Amino acid sequence: MGLQKTLNVGMVGCGFMGKAHSHAYTVVPLHFQPAAVPVKKAICDQNKEAVERAAAAYGWESYETDWRRLVERKDIDLIDICTPTDSHRDIAVAAAEHGKHVFCEKPLAMNLGEVKEMLDAATKAGVKHLAGFNYRRVPAVALAKRLTEEGRLGRIYHWRAVYLQDWIVDPEFPLVWRLQGNIAGSGALGDLGAHIIDLAQFLVGEIDCVSAVAETFIKERPLPTASVGLSGASGQERGEVTVDDAVLIIARFKNGALGSFEATRFATGRKNFNCFEINGSKGSIAFNLEKFSELEFLSQEDDADWRGFRTILVSEPTHPYISAWWPPGHVIGWQEAHTNEVYDLCDCIGRDVMPSPSFADGVRNQAVLDSAARSIETAQWEKVPD
Repeated sequence: MGLQKTLNVGMVGCGFMGKAHSHAYTVVPLHFQPAAVPVKKAICDQNKEAVERAAAAYGWESYETDWRRLVERKDIDLIDICTPTDSHRDIAVAAAEHGKHVFCEKPLAMNLGEVKEMLDAATKAGVKHLAGFNYRRVPAVALAKRLTEEGRLGRIYHWRAVYLQDWIVDPEFPLVWRLQGNIAGSGALGDLGAHIIDLAQFLVGEIDCVSAVAETFIKERPLPTASVGLSGASGQERGEVTVDDAVLIIARFKNGALGSFEATRFATGRKNFNCFEINGSKGSIAFNLEKFSELEFLSQEDDADWRGFRTILVSEPTHPYISAWWPPGHVIGWQEAHTNEVYDLCDCIGRDVMPSPSFADGVRNQAVLDSAARSIETAQWEKVPD
């Protein structure tokens, strides 16, 4: 038996998502046997002190302070992008042009045109590409996908989803980059809405048209100090919030189903409340991310006297991804979705197979996001471009 392939990873960004991805690369070989084993070769951030600390804490072999040097390195096979949205296109295109595979967090870019550029560059270069919609890798969600593909729900009538957080309810919370349109692209729409839109198209089908409304509740916020991240002290000067705080979307799917979406960072008391329900002619399923290992399922084929939602504890070795983890009932959590995601990425690259969701899925997601943004402006239904 030959030596196992390795995959040298270069990651851009050492914040919250950089930490999550670093952990995933570390533990993948402990639980899975991917066709290519990841090696944490280099981490990159423009803040030298921060990236130096991250490299030591997260176990990276080296660090860079310029992503351009990173993508040019001969010892890097994969570029992992965990930076603010406005830099995704430039890094991804350059990485592809240097023959690197690309893994990029969501939303993939600022608009549909940029995402198409990323897909075109990766396709031209013949490299693999993955969009970071990690909730597809939650075992309960993957089980929901299995149930829909098996026809257990019958014809799908309804999709409804909410993604609710409350981390910016305080009007004195600082004007971090996620609240600046020139960096983030959008607010709750792209940050949270992108996830539930991807889940909808993953589980139900492509979206045909949308109608949306949005609101920015706090128009100005204190400017952050140099050290502030997603929380912390801020200065006295204030700046304009240039993204949405909350968005509501109704949608028609190409298969005739109806959908509703709510994304907000102003749902007081909700921390990471990502929930969806699907109703079909034969049954329904419901999921709540805060109950990570549970999937609710109802079948119309059950005896009427006993018909009702049952709670499936998704921890059996026959359930998606679970055989790599712990015995039944020993549940996993949010971080493990990223580990499952990194496993799939490394295994696909090692087997020379395109991972999913690819940048093509990212294009379909961004097409819906852009259509919703247009609807917010026009107050009309907007067709999602093919």
